[in-house]
Amino acid sequence: MEGILDLVTNLGFSALIVGAILIALLSSAVKVVQEYERGVIFRLGRLVGAKGPGLFFIIPVVDRMVKVDLRVITLDIPSQEAITRDNVTVTVNAVAYYRVMDPSAAIVQVEDYRRATWQIAQTTLRSVLGQSELDELLTQREEVNEKLQQIIDEQTEPWGIKVSIVEVKDVELPETMKRAMARQAEAEREKRAKIIHAGGELAAAQTLRDAAAKMAEQPASIQLRYLSTLTDIAAEKNSTIIFPIPIEFVRAFGRLLGTEQEPE
Repeated sequence: MEGILDLVTNLGFSALIVGAILIALLSSAVKVVQEYERGVIFRLGRLVGAKGPGLFFIIPVVDRMVKVDLRVITLDIPSQEAITRDNVTVTVNAVAYYRVMDPSAAIVQVEDYRRATWQIAQTTLRSVLGQSELDELLTQREEVNEKLQQIIDEQTEPWGIKVSIVEVKDVELPETMKRAMARQAEAEREKRAKIIHAGGELAAAQTLRDAAAKMAEQPASIQLRYLSTLTDIAAEKNSTIIFPIPIEFVRAFGRLLGTEQEPE
């Protein structure tokens, strides 16, 4: 009787072990990946393909799954010191946005696609800065960003990576260059001020010339202008004004008095 009980106990214990093993195998066979993920399946070391999203099954022990995130990844490119084409040392940092388009290629074609993309972005940033002049980097930022995006995207395309945006964030200049640019900006402002002043002088001269031509057509207008000027001067009562009498006034009074002589 005791032997039967021991046998039953052993069988029950073995059944529990087998059940636990089956449950473990079944749980390892069931895989769930999120909407933004894919599971890359390898069967005995050979690539089967990407599965998901949702629930699917793999063969325990035989299959191995690697999860790949398909969301856009923000890559912060640290500050890089480079020399521009016109021999100016600058320190620039940037940011890149990329995503995995082919999960299988991202796992098979490169060991670590995140680190590889980061390294490519760093080297490309230094290379593009070396081919650009300082003025292009400061005033044509969009063209520099587009060039960076194209070069990085071409190099990461075999890995199934799509680089969508690359933006240069900050450009740090040496203090000597900042002072030189400040002097240049000040000189440019002075130049514009002088041009505007000269344009005003030219316009004023043209207006005076036109006014003089009009007054020459009507000599009486010159006298009216003369009287208007005297009125303006007389407003200051603390001044003594000495002015000549125009010959036209003398002639006018002479005509009134009948004393003007006709020229011979």
